[in-house]
Amino acid sequence: MPTIAPAFADVTSSDSALRRFLHGLPGVDAVGLEARAASLGTRSIKTTAKAYAIDLAISMIDLTTLEGADTPGKVRALAAKAVNPDPTDRTTPKTAAVCVYPDMVATAKAALGGADVKVASVATAFPAGRAALDVKLADTRDAVAAGADEIDMVIDRGAFLSGRYMKVFEEIRAVKEASGAARLKVIFETGELSTYDNIRRASWLGMMAGADFIKTSTGKVAVNATPANTLLMLEAVRDFRAQTGVQVGVKPAGGIRTSKDAIKFLVLVNETAGGDWLDNHWFRFGASSLLNDLLMQRQKLATGRYSGPDYVTVD
Repeated sequence: MPTIAPAFADVTSSDSALRRFLHGLPGVDAVGLEARAASLGTRSIKTTAKAYAIDLAISMIDLTTLEGADTPGKVRALAAKAVNPDPTDRTTPKTAAVCVYPDMVATAKAALGGADVKVASVATAFPAGRAALDVKLADTRDAVAAGADEIDMVIDRGAFLSGRYMKVFEEIRAVKEASGAARLKVIFETGELSTYDNIRRASWLGMMAGADFIKTSTGKVAVNATPANTLLMLEAVRDFRAQTGVQVGVKPAGGIRTSKDAIKFLVLVNETAGGDWLDNHWFRFGASSLLNDLLMQRQKLATGRYSGPDYVTVD
């Protein structure tokens, strides 16, 4: 099993100790959190900085297709777009990853052809997470065996919300072990956790269990990534590193569709966690439509003309 940070060995030794720790975390001032997120979202970004931010955002995208109707052809087209987002401008950065269901990992890996783009795969009975642990672990191992570089797992929200924190902790640890060398992103489905206090608890629980990334959402519920819940998670990774020396990434997913939205999130990263997280090794956007808007805004900055939606491919 993955090693627990020595600072948390006692905390995670029993269900009661884990519950005491998580419920002992400082309560979240919801009004203050939302006000700070809103304030940071009003920051003005000048032209040169905007061009840099757009390229950075493109490089941070996990270009995603997670539909029942996904086909090998769609996944191959997505992989081609990840490697070469704008065929008219080869200076456009590649995306960070292509994110697919486990049965499409091999197709994505082959289509990428050795390009410096990761293959991420949702596993553990995504998006509901309602399956036995052995099924979740088999799902994870299948994705890794097919070539996944990263695993995006969902926590058991029912267990978390009923206070069975050790069950969630042990499940994350088991999936981490099954992931082998693949990096593990732990999805909380923040829209179902109800309170900011729960999001803070889930963040610490995931990090203590060995998450390489903590991720807001599946993109399959009504409320997904928001500036406030992402800010809260950025505070958690900042504080976790200060306490342990271990850096953990953050991935907001779902509902981030425009360049303006993406840049607001990058400001949150810089002002909350700091510049060390302004890299696709530590921050990602889970998105499908976001890339198109970034490409259109990028072309507008370069040419002075807004090309419109026909300029980009429809995923």
